[in-house]
Amino acid sequence: MSKRISDRATSLGVLAALAALLAGCDGNRTTDQSALAEVEAQARSEAADDGRIDCAPAGETAFQRACEIERGRDRENHVTLTIRHPDGGFRRLLVTGDGRGVIAADGAEQAVVTTISPREIEVALGGNRYRLPATVKPGAAAAGQ
Repeated sequence: MSKRISDRATSLGVLAALAALLAGCDGNRTTDQSALAEVEAQARSEAADDGRIDCAPAGETAFQRACEIERGRDRENHVTLTIRHPDGGFRRLLVTGDGRGVIAADGAEQAVVTTISPREIEVALGGNRYRLPATVKPGAAAAGQ
């Protein structure tokens, strides 16, 4: 079952989970709490949006706030993100706990994650590109799957 990320509680939960995973597991609770507080503040400011993210589906060069994002869980209870394109296509991502951020949920193609700012990552998957909010730990190098 999936839920639209525009639901405020769901949005905060997804962003907080992604932030915690990207922050890494260095045992520094203060840093983790600061990162989560920052992500929650960002999520609240973005809660007014319509549940869309910036994306450039295959064949497009410019990013547009046109893709919808939904949160769900797989059979092993891992957080999944389903990104729906304006043309009806979609991609599923799995949120990881090892600092990579996200990977392709189906494993057929690799998701390449690039840090583009301390608050945003870009995910390239099968010619599609997505920009997702995230809190990236300083010095963390996001890489492909």
